[in-house]
Amino acid sequence: MSGLRVGLDVGGTKTALRAADASGAVVADVVVPSGEWDAEPAGRAARLILDVVAAALPGRRVDALAVGAQGLDAEAVALALETELETSGIPRVACVNDAALLVPAAGFAEGLGLIAGTGAIGVGRTAEGRDFVTGGWGWVIGDEAGAAGLVREATRAALLAHDDGLPDDGLLGALLLAYGVADAERLARAVNDEPTMANWAPHAPAVFGAAAAGSALAAGVIAAGAEHLARLVDQLLARGAVGRHVVAGGSVIAGQPRLAEGLRERLSARHPELELVILREPPVAGALAIACRLAGDA
Repeated sequence: MSGLRVGLDVGGTKTALRAADASGAVVADVVVPSGEWDAEPAGRAARLILDVVAAALPGRRVDALAVGAQGLDAEAVALALETELETSGIPRVACVNDAALLVPAAGFAEGLGLIAGTGAIGVGRTAEGRDFVTGGWGWVIGDEAGAAGLVREATRAALLAHDDGLPDDGLLGALLLAYGVADAERLARAVNDEPTMANWAPHAPAVFGAAAAGSALAAGVIAAGAEHLARLVDQLLARGAVGRHVVAGGSVIAGQPRLAEGLRERLSARHPELELVILREPPVAGALAIACRLAGDA
């Protein structure tokens, strides 16, 4: 009896697993917290992944495993994780950055991937088959179009306007309400005292809500996020990425049309040959597709 094909999408906050048998029938489809995920060291990361697989598929044999994970930004890191997973007895393993799951999840053999969820990153593949990423520098210094980065930039914009003596155009009030604080000084403390994804990212809807209500500051932050995503595409193309589709996924780009349309406008102006596809399938579908290819399935 043949074993399972298993795909995992390991993000900063949650891990999705989808498994299928040789006929293509899905036998498991679960989402669990990512816990203390870090791509390095490889041994610890492999144990976390294997624990998720064992819990979801107790006693089942795995013939092919594909993992798309946050933090697999360098080829050496991905190869180290593959090696650790192969020592568990799984005969076929592939590890890629989680953004690399988007293109296969959309059903394409090649293309450029963008994630705008908790963070923001781009991934491409050269004609020679080399995967590489742009962006993804983390919520403290980068990830401008991710949920945490948008909240960071919105807070900066609102506090700068406050210090300029300008009346609140709605953004400051939206952030005060989101954080449950009374004034600008307490907002600064609420954001700075806990500079984590968990403290920043959940408040991104407040930024989009303020923009919808007419805040020019919030609209500017979102436009800058769209510009950042377009720049990731510029960088991918300049470094040799191939494909005519840009597949964008993640909770923010999929759930906030304002950001998606901002990106679409910029790509249309700068790269009219490219087609933007907003991924509606969960990225784990791409991991399972890679696992099925590893197993030699049609």
